[in-house]
Amino acid sequence: MKVVIVEDEHLAAEKLIQQLKAIEPELSVLAVLESVEESVNWFSNKPAPDLVFMDIQLDDGLSFEIFDECEITAPVIFTTAFDEYAIKAFKVNSVDYLLKPIALEALRQSLEKYSLVYGQQQLFEEKVAKVIEQLSKSYKSRFFIKIGNRFQSIQTKNICCFFVQERNTFLKTTEGKTYDLDYSLEQLQKMVNPDQFFRINRNFLLNINCINEIVAFSSTRLKLKLTTAFDTEVIVSRDKVSEFKRWMDK
Repeated sequence: MKVVIVEDEHLAAEKLIQQLKAIEPELSVLAVLESVEESVNWFSNKPAPDLVFMDIQLDDGLSFEIFDECEITAPVIFTTAFDEYAIKAFKVNSVDYLLKPIALEALRQSLEKYSLVYGQQQLFEEKVAKVIEQLSKSYKSRFFIKIGNRFQSIQTKNICCFFVQERNTFLKTTEGKTYDLDYSLEQLQKMVNPDQFFRINRNFLLNINCINEIVAFSSTRLKLKLTTAFDTEVIVSRDKVSEFKRWMDK
């Protein structure tokens, strides 16, 4: 079996190679690619391997960007420390989705799954559809907020954004009112519909309906003007710009 590894952490790549060799001693690693750019160049000019192991978050972006730039016909096993991309991963030619740190037995099962499903393509497609269905979930339609000794239910569609300030998490409504929350942005990102909300940077999760204007902030970043006044600049970070543009263009 000939494989390619897309991984920007050297130690993680070395450990994965050791695990693969322990399971399949005859396995050959054709390349270890560390970035989106390097991967696009490799897959655009080389024959397809039998299997690709691909980390999702790379130094210069998300590995999903590779699929936008070139055709990858080989099956892919995603490896990542985050579970938030699972549904998106199965919408490309993914065999499995392994969370780091990768257990040897989990890796063995993924390789067995690869051998099974690519001998039975129809069964594979049915399994993928079932996984996507299982991973799909209903998103929060409202948040129950405590305000002093009172409580209020706020519909998610009326929330302009969630943001972090001085290590606290807040939501701001489309009317400009701000309330604190007990959730982290990572938790909120899983609770709300990704078609409606996007994490534009480390501290900001934004409702698409609250974007009034998008302007160039630098050669690699964007600044957003919102329909609701905000006391700080709202900037799309460099590593999020490509994904943000695709999100806006759905």
